[in-house]
Amino acid sequence: MYDPRLPTNLWVQAGLALCSGRGVPAVVSHRGDPHTGVVLVRISTLNGRARLLTQQRDLDGALKWVDALPADPAPEEAAADDYIRRARSRDPDLWVVEIEDRTGTNPFDSD
Repeated sequence: MYDPRLPTNLWVQAGLALCSGRGVPAVVSHRGDPHTGVVLVRISTLNGRARLLTQQRDLDGALKWVDALPADPAPEEAAADDYIRRARSRDPDLWVVEIEDRTGTNPFDSD
């Protein structure tokens, strides 16, 4: 779910509306650049673990979601928080969306 013509803030708001419609709790914990900020998605699985996802371009230039931290086993929530803290110190334009979903499903992924 990403259209390169959409500013990041509109894209994130659309994703939050999608989460709300699915009954998935989601909040923006850090707002970055409203037009071009990179998005990290932190998904708490409510068992002390979390998935941390970021977007990366594939060889065809399409944006895909990838795990920012090793996915197996899922990292502890503190490791995800540390990664976010370091990433925000390097990139103040970064957006952070936090989601609670026991399955760890990324609701922003349209695949």
